[in-house]
Order: sequence, then C-alpha cells, then structure tokens
Amino acid sequence: MNATASVLTHTQNVVYSTMDQLKQLLPDSFWQETLAAEKALRRMEFGLPGFGSLMMYGGVMLGAYVMMEQLRFKMKRRTKSGKGIPGPSLPIPFLGGLIEMVKDPYAFWERQRLYASKGVSYNSLFGQFIVFVTDPIKCRELMTVNDPEKMLMVLHPSAKNILGKKNMAFDHGPGHKAIRKSFLSLFTRKALSVYVQLQDGIIRRHVNEWLGKHEGEEIEIRTLLRDLNLMTSQEVFVGPYLDDPETKEKFTAAYLAMTEAFLAFPLCFPGTTVWKGRQGRLYVVKVLEQCVKRAKVYIQKGGEPRCLVDFWVAKCLDEIKEAEAAGEPAPAHSTDHKMADAMLLFLFASQDASTASLTWTMALMADHPEILARVRAEQYAVRGKNLDTVIDGEKMNELKFTRQVVKEILRFRAPAPMVPQMTYTKYQLTEDYALPPGTLVFPSVNAACLQDFEEPLKFDPDRFGEHRKEDLVHAKNYLVFGAGPHYCVGKEYAINQLVTFLSLMSTTCDWSRRRTEDSDKWKYLPTIYPHDTFITLHKRKDHDKDVAKVIDPYAGKA
Repeated sequence: MNATASVLTHTQNVVYSTMDQLKQLLPDSFWQETLAAEKALRRMEFGLPGFGSLMMYGGVMLGAYVMMEQLRFKMKRRTKSGKGIPGPSLPIPFLGGLIEMVKDPYAFWERQRLYASKGVSYNSLFGQFIVFVTDPIKCRELMTVNDPEKMLMVLHPSAKNILGKKNMAFDHGPGHKAIRKSFLSLFTRKALSVYVQLQDGIIRRHVNEWLGKHEGEEIEIRTLLRDLNLMTSQEVFVGPYLDDPETKEKFTAAYLAMTEAFLAFPLCFPGTTVWKGRQGRLYVVKVLEQCVKRAKVYIQKGGEPRCLVDFWVAKCLDEIKEAEAAGEPAPAHSTDHKMADAMLLFLFASQDASTASLTWTMALMADHPEILARVRAEQYAVRGKNLDTVIDGEKMNELKFTRQVVKEILRFRAPAPMVPQMTYTKYQLTEDYALPPGTLVFPSVNAACLQDFEEPLKFDPDRFGEHRKEDLVHAKNYLVFGAGPHYCVGKEYAINQLVTFLSLMSTTCDWSRRRTEDSDKWKYLPTIYPHDTFITLHKRKDHDKDVAKVIDPYAGKA
C-alpha cells in the first residue's frame, strides 16, 4: 500500500511539473480538453487507487505524452528567427498523417506540397518527424550527401528483408563507387544498341498479343504494361541464360512476390507477404547466380555479348585480370553472388519506374492526340514504309521529337516522386533552419520538375527542342534520375525503352482512353501511376490517319 502510494505521488508530481512547463509553451486553446482532468487530479487524495482512479491517471499520463510529443515537434520545426516551418498546427497524436497517407496518398503529399510554399514543410508519420522539401536546389543538395555520419538514402521499411541487408541499395563509400564505375560498361553505345534491338522484338510480340486478345475491348492497361516490362528486363538482362520454361515461370512468380512485398504492411514472419517476398528474393538470386556462371563461361570462350550480364561479365573479367597483374585481390563485386545481387537491384530499378512511365505514355498520348500525330509523322519520316524493320541504335538517334516527348513525360509525371533521406546529425538546410538528427527528409522530385520551366504544369514536349533547350536552362530541376552517388546509371536504357515503345505503339495501334472523375489523380504503387488507364486498342490500318503534316513547327526559327 505505502509503495503504491509513493509511486503514484511521484507520478503526480511529474505530471504537475510537466503541465506547468507546457502551459508556458502551448496556446491556451490546447488546454481546454485537459482542464477538467487536471482539476480532478489536483483534488484527489491518494490511497489504494480504484479502477476509476487508474483510468484517470492513465488518461492524464497519456495527455502528458501527447503534449510532450507536440512540444517535441514544435521545437524540431523551430527556425533561427523563432518561427516554425509550415505544416499542420497540431499533428494527430501518435499517428500523425499516417492514416491519410495510406488512404489517400495523393491528397496527403499534395497537402505537403501546398504547405511548402517557401520550399519546406513538416508533418509526422507514426511519431516520426518528417520534412518535405520542394526547393529544387535543396532537393539536389540532399540527394548528393550520401554520408553515413550526416545523411543517407532510406528505402521501404521492409527493403532489407526483401532485397537483403547487403544489397548495394544500402551501400556507400569506396565499394559503392567501384561497382558504379564497373557499371559504365553496361551502357555504352554498343551495349545500348544491342538492348534496343531486344526491346524492339519483345515489345512487338506483346503488342501483337494484346491486339489478338483485347482488340476493341476496354482494358485497364497497367497490368499488361507491367508484364511487358518484366519480360523486357529479364530478356535484356539475362535472356539467353533464363532459357528453361519452368525456371523462368518460377523466377517470374518469385520476382512478383518481391514486388508485392513492397506494397504490403512491413511485417516479416512466415505467411506474411513480406516473408513471401523475402523467400522470392532467395530464389531469384540463386537463379541469377547460375546466369552469371554461365555468362562467364560463354565470354571466356570468346562469345560476343548478347545481353546486359554478358557486357558486365566481360568488364569484370578484365578487372580481375588487371587486379592479378597488379598483385591485388579481385574486385569485391566480381563474385557470382555479388553480381547476382546487383542484377537483382537492376531488375527492381528497371521495373516499377519504367512500368509507371509506360502507363503515363499511354494515358498522355491519348489525352494529347496532337502530340501523338507529330510522333507518328516522325516515325514514318525516319523508319519509312517498312515498319517491320527493327529499330536499332542508328534509328534511335534520329527520333529526336519522340525522345523529346519521352523526356517531357518523365518531367511531367516523374515516376519516383521522392527520394527519402535520414539525417544522423544536425544538417543546415537553409540559413534559417537546420534539420534535427533523426529527421526523415523527403526531397520531392515531382515538385522540382514542376517548377521554373516555362508553363511547368503544361504538357509541352517542345520545351526540350533546339529552340528552347529547357533541359539545359533548367537542368537543376530535372531530377527524374536523381543526383549524386545514386544517380541512375541506366538513364539511357530507360529512355530508350520508352522511345522504342512509343515508336512501335504509335505505328501499330490506334487507342483511346475513357476518362473518369479520378483520371487526373495519381496512384502511389509506390511509384506514381494515373489513377486509371482505361484504354481501347485497335490495330492501325490507315497509316495516313492522324499524322501531323509538320513534326517540328519551330524548325529553322531563331
């Protein structure tokens, strides 16, 4: 009895002290809901408490925690000038904006963008203090830090379970630089020319299948584009070595399990979606290791590279020889397992973002038939009447307007909307505000891309033409492929995939989109997609129909 009374008395004193301090910091309106509880507490005489008393003490302690949480956010958002960075006046206790972000992520992030009228805003997610950054220069700066003592990029809460703790997505320092240097061999002009011819064949095959099964009927095309992109990645990266139908089927299923795990609640134990994704990764890496082994044998026998892993194996074998000649160990990234692990990340990097951009391509071209007509005009001018001829690297370089359209699709609807970072020390973001340690920072790629350009909210591929060159004028804003140590090394591959797809679709199909009241909204999966893409396809028979007379109306003008 005495011990219980002593604990409760100490608790009472702590609560009184906390309340007195908070009254000096928080507005009077905040206290209205807790005033009755405070008065009741001060009248209490302590003996052995009953259930009602314990409930009251629990409520008061809960209220005190909430107040302390609000105080913590108030202090974290404070600037040197004494003002707070904009955001919700009082975040919802414990949860913050979590419920809204899950139910309607488009509305949540759009509200954060509106808060950030001066380039920065704050909120909380499940008690985590977050800062949303829209200033393009600051976004670029944050992406380039990559210092374990200051700030590092963070991924999905389940990312380490799904990708593996030692995957290069979580790497930094000399090892990360060495492997990225090795990657340069994968995206040379010669390599890209090989890939684009593979992309051409895969896209033709899938489009013909769509027409065979779905011509004239309305379909939500996103799933078909996902499957197309998945097959493209597999065949371009490891195609000749993923030649057993049963293995390929299991590989695809395992990979899709990993993809679904990124969309699931982050719990990893047997039976959960994340667990299935983790098991899928183990199988995918095992298969990729076998692909690497076979590629090494093929290249060592003098074979010419036929896919991405062949080009990388050739580079790694050269690096191993150079290391041996110098009396040094082979590069850490040249083992079968390390190469397979990196190939796994390539598959993911090329999947969600490219699928989202393919979906936007279909939607935006249906919404802007005048642009599609100019794309067709260029296709017929460059490729001629023999549309069955494979698009190669030489033809790709001539499709200038189609490339402008792709670059504008990527700017207008950047597929990876944010690149989250975690601070590990105080970081001076602006002259007036420093990010506290433990802040989850969201540099907004979309916000950066939708600023400063001429009429930035307008879909306008001509901005990237020779007469305007906005890609150079506003290069700091074009953060579609990131910046700094994690800049996308596969940028040209991704652009070529979209250019090839648009080239073939524009000359093979006519299509329309049924718009709904939600069509202008975005869906986060976790890359952004149109909320809906209800498309009706028809085989293109009249090649004179819907073709612009002029490809570039600005050609020859100063």
